[in-house]
Amino acid sequence: MTSSSLPAADAGAPASAPASATASPPGPAPKAGKSQKALLLLAVAALLLPVLAYFSTARSIVEIWDSSGTFTHGYVILPISLWLAWQRRAAIAQLSAAPCWPALLALAACGAAWLLGEFGDVQIVRHYAFVAMLPLVVLALLGKRIAWALAFPLAFVLFAVPFGDVFINPLIGVTADFTVWALRATGIPVLRDGTSFSIPTGNWSVVEACSGVRYLIASITLGCLYAYLTFRSTRRRALFIVASMLVPIVANGLRAYMIVMLGHLSGMTLAVGVDHLIYGWLFFGLVMFLLFWLGSLWREDAPADEQAAPDRAAAEAAASAGNAPMRSFAAALLAIAVCVGAWPAYAAWLEQRESAAAPASLSGFASTWQPAAPFAQWKPSYPAANAELQQFYAGQAGHPVGLNLLYYRKQDHNTKLISSVNRMAAEKDPNWRSVASELREENLGGRVLAVRESTLSGAGSRMLVWNWYWVDGRYTANDYLGKVLQVKQKALQGSDDGAAVMVFSPYEEKPEVARAAMRAFLAENLARVDAALDANRHK
Repeated sequence: MTSSSLPAADAGAPASAPASATASPPGPAPKAGKSQKALLLLAVAALLLPVLAYFSTARSIVEIWDSSGTFTHGYVILPISLWLAWQRRAAIAQLSAAPCWPALLALAACGAAWLLGEFGDVQIVRHYAFVAMLPLVVLALLGKRIAWALAFPLAFVLFAVPFGDVFINPLIGVTADFTVWALRATGIPVLRDGTSFSIPTGNWSVVEACSGVRYLIASITLGCLYAYLTFRSTRRRALFIVASMLVPIVANGLRAYMIVMLGHLSGMTLAVGVDHLIYGWLFFGLVMFLLFWLGSLWREDAPADEQAAPDRAAAEAAASAGNAPMRSFAAALLAIAVCVGAWPAYAAWLEQRESAAAPASLSGFASTWQPAAPFAQWKPSYPAANAELQQFYAGQAGHPVGLNLLYYRKQDHNTKLISSVNRMAAEKDPNWRSVASELREENLGGRVLAVRESTLSGAGSRMLVWNWYWVDGRYTANDYLGKVLQVKQKALQGSDDGAAVMVFSPYEEKPEVARAAMRAFLAENLARVDAALDANRHK
């Protein structure tokens, strides 16, 4: 029955004839292979263009990886992305490639964003704008099909950007709130002062290393990767990523509470030094293991034939359409070079045309109050300024006031007026510790001035500090508005001049005494501060 079902024309053919008759012609394979290699070389060249054009930005990212333990994971992000892309190589080989010209607009927008970040010296904007260019280059050169197939590996490179410092202070507050609440719920009396608190067996303080920002960043990065590799449905992936955000915050609060309890129950002999950091990482590792183990219970393995149909369809489309002509890819590479390179070239030209300014000087400031001996050994944790002035004055009713002016010009990533790392007291300052900070408005003889008030605690003394920025002739205590003013000033005037103004006064019990003295000082001397700063502006 089987032999009678064969067509008559094949009756005398050898058994191997049908197989050989359906074999693909060997001729086009070498040509296709050469075309793919040429396209791969073009893609590598296109990806190198942003790295070369924005080399200083790329270098600053690596420097942060190297200097901060919080962002050391950045070294493995690109290798992981390349590995994920390599896993998709079989599917990619079956897709046709063609330049996506609208992506050039997005690439140019990233360049413009980088330029604005350069004007305002906003490092995080420069970093994200540069890294976002890498997936956009792939989209512009190879097209939507290939870019979509590599969507997660391309998006994963964004985790290489060292971002997260902005969450340190909020996380410190959350950790302190949770720890104090848990201690009181346990029945331990707590006396709290800002982010510091005392219990019967000792004193504790929630500092930057206790904020849990490292746990949070590591958890989100691993959570996104785990969700991509483990789940297929968008809902499960989203739920696991949300869990990877919330779990480390709760876990860090529990970690802080357990460390305080270890110290309390051991008479302050355990978990009071570097060992509490070791305990913290061990606890975090255990929490992440449990999170991933729970996630494995809902694992979604892809069916064996899940990719078969899409790959066959893609192969048929690729066979019928094929790749675009090589001259189209060459034109796309040239367009990418223009979109990527125009912005740093313009920034360099603007830097060269900026006229040389005289050295900044604050010697023109003269207060109406009498100078006095220093009442505190204090300086803010700010980078070295181009000009600096610190004076102490005898205030009304014998209450002293200090003034600190820091003037910045031609700022770079090491000398920034507005930065998340600039603080009223360094984390390891042996004399002063910042315990509270808030924004407030002060009425100075009809002139409303917005200031950031910081409370500093020292050895047996306290001090209030009011600080704000002077940018483009305007005062602001808002970091974001200050950056906007810097961008406007740089774009219109080619100058990034700015200053930090700080007025400070000590007190013992009532901070209002210090506030009254600072109000009186500013009411008489704020106009003189204006004049001293304005004298340095570009004319």
